[in-house]
Amino acid sequence: MDFRQLQKDVYQNKINHGFNVTDINFEFCLAYGEMGEAYNAWLKKKDDLGEELADVVIYLMGISEILNIDLEQEIQNKIKKNAKRKYKTVNGVLIKEED
Repeated sequence: MDFRQLQKDVYQNKINHGFNVTDINFEFCLAYGEMGEAYNAWLKKKDDLGEELADVVIYLMGISEILNIDLEQEIQNKIKKNAKRKYKTVNGVLIKEED
């Protein structure tokens, strides 16, 4: 899978169908709504949970392309950063130690 190309394809699909590609606030609201739908699908044990999670990722890819952010690279960077983090338990809660 070419993640960067998928990101471009998501953006092109938005263009092809006349969807918003300028109002970032609106895009974040839509992405938030999709996360709510995914949560609802999980909560109600619905069969479309995978599809709802895909919608969340598609919205994030679209926002990333609009903002010219290489989401694949950002994900890779964040995974590496998270792997190096140290955590401690305080009063039964896992807390990230300072970087």
